[in-house]
Amino acid sequence: MTINLLNNFWVLLSGLLVFSMTISVGFLEIGEFNLKMDRSLYKTIFITVLSLFFMGLFGFDLAFAPTIDGIIGNPFYLNPFLGLFSSNVTGNMTDVFWLTGQKYFDTGLSAGTYFIFETAFASVTLALVGVVVLRKIKMSSFILFSGVYLTFIWTIPAAWIWNPTGWLYEMGVRDFAGGLVVHGAAGFAALAIMVRIWQEEKKKGLTETKKESINVNSSWLTLSILLLWIGWFGFNPGSELGFTEETIIVVITTFLAAASAMISVMLTEYILTRREPDLIYAVNGILMGLIVITPLAGYVSPGSAVVLGFISGPLFIYAEKYLSRPKWYSDPVGILPGHTVGGLFGLLMIAFFTQRYFSASSGAINLPNGIFFNGGLSALHQLGLESFAILVVGLFAFISSYVTVYIISYLSNGILLGDEYSK
Repeated sequence: MTINLLNNFWVLLSGLLVFSMTISVGFLEIGEFNLKMDRSLYKTIFITVLSLFFMGLFGFDLAFAPTIDGIIGNPFYLNPFLGLFSSNVTGNMTDVFWLTGQKYFDTGLSAGTYFIFETAFASVTLALVGVVVLRKIKMSSFILFSGVYLTFIWTIPAAWIWNPTGWLYEMGVRDFAGGLVVHGAAGFAALAIMVRIWQEEKKKGLTETKKESINVNSSWLTLSILLLWIGWFGFNPGSELGFTEETIIVVITTFLAAASAMISVMLTEYILTRREPDLIYAVNGILMGLIVITPLAGYVSPGSAVVLGFISGPLFIYAEKYLSRPKWYSDPVGILPGHTVGGLFGLLMIAFFTQRYFSASSGAINLPNGIFFNGGLSALHQLGLESFAILVVGLFAFISSYVTVYIISYLSNGILLGDEYSK
């Protein structure tokens, strides 16, 4: 099988759009807190560079090479940086990368194209984790964490769920574009960091964590959601791994879910407060819709996307109100109520809203109809599989992230050496 140039062009373009989302997370921080730009943008630029380096070094192989017993990819499949100095690399630009061949996804992508696309996902996932370190952790400590995250913490769940030889994938777990692999796993990793931050803060005598105050810069906040929404054009439709009729459906489900969720968030907030919601609710509504639709964008109809968008409104409002109460952690951009709750909710909704007409077109030929579409016991079984994946990946991401930051803390006499603690 020769490479499909149209599919390669589309997925490369999608990868570039996803890469833009990492920097956009920095804009989001600036927009919500009216901060000086250098700190947030410096962090997100570093994340982009580190993702390319560490995924090229070994991370890509560990996630997407043929796995060893379904656990981890063969670290020497392509060797560092897709072959280092070799001019004859397995899966190079003249060959189809193994998992996009006829046996699996059948889209004819080269190794280079697939590397750029998946590395962009690793980058934006780390950017989501990084929102909780704002003015908390010194940059050198975060860089050390990033190296471990990109070569181990992110790659292992990706190998389990997105690699067709991964053990969870072979069990039947599906996650179209990252409700768990990106949003959920980022939330669990961020929670582990927040736990360690609180332990360090208690040692300094604090009775509650230092939190950032919302101070909206409307221009930067609007720019951030615009760029994130454009980036999602690559995030979800690009996850078809080819340009097909179903790709267009994924564009529609993604955008309809975002629009419906914004309306739902604004309406829910107005009903609860009887006040006109401001810009930050509009932005969070769009984000919540995009997050919820991500794990099942290729498996559902446009009508289901609208329903999911409307459900997202009260889901975000009540999650945000409940999860903002604890005083021991700071979640300035809302990774827990938005990305974690939204991503995991969307993953579970696979078992309720999937229609085989759409899922089969997206390559998930064994995914049953959802409960709302007469899926019966097969759909209940799928719900159990997705729930099990949340438990396994959640524990892995939390424990491995906590152990990593604990070791970094031990080696550097505490990770909380950022701006907040130098005053």
